[in-house]
Amino acid sequence: MFDIILYDLDGTLTDPKEGITKSVQYALRYFGIEEEDLSKLEPFIGPPLKEQFMEYCGFEEEKGEEAVWKYRERFSVDGWKENKIYPGVADMLRRLSQEGKILAVASSKPTLFVDKILDYFEITKYFTEVVGSEMDGSRTRKSDVIGEVFSRLRIDEENKDRVVMIGDRKHDVIGAKEAGVASIGVTYGYGGYDELAGAHPDWIVNSVDELTELLLK
Repeated sequence: MFDIILYDLDGTLTDPKEGITKSVQYALRYFGIEEEDLSKLEPFIGPPLKEQFMEYCGFEEEKGEEAVWKYRERFSVDGWKENKIYPGVADMLRRLSQEGKILAVASSKPTLFVDKILDYFEITKYFTEVVGSEMDGSRTRKSDVIGEVFSRLRIDEENKDRVVMIGDRKHDVIGAKEAGVASIGVTYGYGGYDELAGAHPDWIVNSVDELTELLLK
């Protein structure tokens, strides 16, 4: 069905809740905002961080940028390791690779951290390209990330029908639409069915096993 498969990272390949929410909590505390319930910080999983700080806290852009740097003080040391790979993901990647699929990561997380996390779970070998955002805050929009993957894989208008983008948040689906490719939403991450359905992906699946079978059709 598709032979070029783009994956989001957070909430799609790995469960980053502990590391992200604790690092957000750390950043908020710097600004005098106390949030003990980490589940309330789940909206920070997936979308670009600066925009989430601005939306969640009402920060202006400059303060949102400062919050991202405070977040990274903790995330760069401990947060990136407070992560879990979803059961079945490594097997899915292995099977798809054996079938000759081209796999890539398209994440709004800085590439520096994406690479470390993929290496940590020993799944880097399955990906032809790994693209994230830049540490200076550029290339955070999902469509821009996908565009960089296209550039590296030499994907043009004539072969976009070979590509599918997979993610757990509406931003992944919207980015795929803006880039002109199909999308699959996964409900086992942090967006949930309602958020994904509202963005109108081409498919919605509820588990890694269901995703694997769809991609191998």
